[in-house]
Amino acid sequence: MDASANRDRGGAGATVVTSQKVVAGYEEDYKRWQEQVNRAVRDFDGFEGTELYPPESEEDNQWVVVFRFAGLDQLSAWLRSGTRRELLHEGRELFEEEPSQEVLSGGEPAQQAVTAVVSHEVKPGRERDFVAWQDKTLKTQEKYPGFMGSELFAPVEGIQDRWVVVFRFDTREHLDQWLKSEARRKLLDEGRHYFATYDVREIASAFSGWFRFGKGEQAGVPPNWKQAMSVLLALYPTVMVLNLTVGRALTNAGVPGYLGLFISNVLSVGILTWVLMPMVVNRAFSFWLSPDRPRSRRVDVAGAAVVGLCYAVLITIFGLTT
Repeated sequence: MDASANRDRGGAGATVVTSQKVVAGYEEDYKRWQEQVNRAVRDFDGFEGTELYPPESEEDNQWVVVFRFAGLDQLSAWLRSGTRRELLHEGRELFEEEPSQEVLSGGEPAQQAVTAVVSHEVKPGRERDFVAWQDKTLKTQEKYPGFMGSELFAPVEGIQDRWVVVFRFDTREHLDQWLKSEARRKLLDEGRHYFATYDVREIASAFSGWFRFGKGEQAGVPPNWKQAMSVLLALYPTVMVLNLTVGRALTNAGVPGYLGLFISNVLSVGILTWVLMPMVVNRAFSFWLSPDRPRSRRVDVAGAAVVGLCYAVLITIFGLTT
C-alpha cells in the first residue's frame, strides 16, 4: 500500500484511511475478507474502532475503511504486522489495483472527522496551473484549526474527467470555518482562471448525530451497521404512526401530497433526533451500541437478534391494527 502521513497536530490519536477498488462481482467476497481484517485488528493494542464506507456507485466500486488507534505507535505496529501482511496477501485478488492509504496522526478522534470532496472541471491546457493553485490552497488550509490532511486525485481516463481534492477537518465547525472563510473565497476567485466548474460534498458518518456516547474526546459512535439497524427500528414505527394520524389528517384537509410528505418528514426527523434515538433506542440498547462496552461476537449477535425481534413485533402490530 502507498501510505502518506500528515503532520502531528498535537493529539494522541492516530487513524489510517484505506481506499481500495474492488473487482466487480467480488463485493461479497471482499466484505467477508474485510470482516476477517476487522476481527484481526481488534487484538492489537490501542485499537479503538473501525468504519466501512461503501462506494457511492457501482461504477466507482471504491471502498473506504477507517481504522482508529489510540496512538501512532500502536497504529504503526498494526500496519507493519505479519498478521496484516498475510491478510493483504490473501485478499490481493479482490482488488483491481494496490490499495492506497493515508495515515492521520493527532487531532480529534476519527469519528468526529468530516471530509469534503471537491471535484473540478479543469480548463484544457491549465492543468499545471491548477496543480500549483492547489498547492497554494493547501498551504493556506494548513493554517486553519482542525485541518487533518488533503489529497489531490487526477482524472482517470474513461472513468472520470474531473480533478478531485479530498480534505479533512476534525469537526464540522472547523470545516465550515474554512469553507466560509475570506481566504478561501479569494482563492476560488483566483482558481476560476484554471477551472470551469466545481462541486463540494461533505461526508461524515451517516447517522453520527443520533449516536453519541460520552463527552468530549471520549465520545464515540457505534459501527455503521448497528446505526442503520437502530435507526430503522425507530424510523419504521414513527413513519407508520405519522401516516395513520398526521398523514390522514393532512389528506382530509386537502393538503397536497408533496407538502404533506414534507411535513411528515420534518416531524419524523424531529422525533428521532430529540426523542426516540437519544431517550429510547440509545438507552435501551446501550449494551450493544456503546463503543465503550467490551466487544464480543456474542453481544453483537444478541443485540442484532433483539433488534430483529423488535422488527417482527412492530410489523405484526401494524399488520393487525391496519
